[in-house]
Amino acid sequence: MSDKIWNVYLSGEIHTDWREQIIAGCEAKGLKVRFSSAVTDHDASDMVGVNILGSEEDNFWRDRKASGINSIRTSTHIREADLVVVRFGPKYKQWNAAFDAGFAVASGVPIITLHDAEHDHPLKEVDEAAKATCRHPEQVVEILAYLMS
Repeated sequence: MSDKIWNVYLSGEIHTDWREQIIAGCEAKGLKVRFSSAVTDHDASDMVGVNILGSEEDNFWRDRKASGINSIRTSTHIREADLVVVRFGPKYKQWNAAFDAGFAVASGVPIITLHDAEHDHPLKEVDEAAKATCRHPEQVVEILAYLMS
């Protein structure tokens, strides 16, 4: 096993425990991984701009303030990552996750996508750029274990 500590950025859907499953699976296998992610508290993420920079009556500008601050965190973590895992969940369209995938690929950081088969067609271009497409968090853990062996 390598001594390298892998930096893995977990991008995408925030409504299920897929992140926790991957982290717990890596811990159970004793893998040397440092995880980072966007802020997964939806309200905290959406309101960071107005909480720091002041209120906005127009939602467009409220969102713009938040996205500017959040993008600093996201782009920094993606550039520092050895690998980005991008989860597309079934309930909401994760436009930000698609952007993260493209940003990672453009930055030379490999991606793994994680989504159900029902999204194969709409995500075909994103999956084409991915080094692997997983259906379950356990598969991501197994890939990480293989990479670190």
